[in-house]
Amino acid sequence: MRRWDRRHFIVAGAAAALAGLSRAQATRPGDQSAVILVVGDSLSAEYGLKRGEGWVPLMEKRIEQQKIAARVVNASISGDTSSGGRSRLPALLSKHQPTHVVLELGANDALRGLPIQGTEDNLTAMTRAAQAAGAKVLLVGIQVPPNYGSDYTRRFAAMFRTVADKTNAALVPFLLDGVADAPDPAPLFQADRIHPNATAQPRILDNVWPQLRKLL
Repeated sequence: MRRWDRRHFIVAGAAAALAGLSRAQATRPGDQSAVILVVGDSLSAEYGLKRGEGWVPLMEKRIEQQKIAARVVNASISGDTSSGGRSRLPALLSKHQPTHVVLELGANDALRGLPIQGTEDNLTAMTRAAQAAGAKVLLVGIQVPPNYGSDYTRRFAAMFRTVADKTNAALVPFLLDGVADAPDPAPLFQADRIHPNATAQPRILDNVWPQLRKLL
């Protein structure tokens, strides 16, 4: 009986030690996976592309290749505006509890001629809501063609910097840098001349990645 009690004690002690080790390993900061929530429009939702060709899926592959402990949730919707994103964000934050939020919205606001101040207010509110939920925010800017008028074009582009400065968020000034302003952009766009094609997606990712990598 004494031998049985001793063996039982040894096994129980070993189990307790292993359980303690597991708890310690599970709570080490380096073991926590990041959750990257992307809230955008058609530029991030693979509009007109085959599944897996967009810059967000390419980002997932890069994260895997570089062995970064992170997963990506792409909550982008084609046609979405900053107002639509603002209304969707609380539920997304609650459901996915992201550590990082990438906000890529505003292009459809401009296409609809919505007031710039309204877009700025929406992006500011989204950024602060994500930060209040404990997430680091990367704001992704977009620019509009010059046919909108020089004043509107300038103020719209500057709006993203304004939001980033007053919320202390990271910023990608222009998502389509090197694409929309390429010497000959036509080969980089779909037939609608609005949405970048598959060839342009790696360049778009390269525009976003340096700032996101810093946050990770």
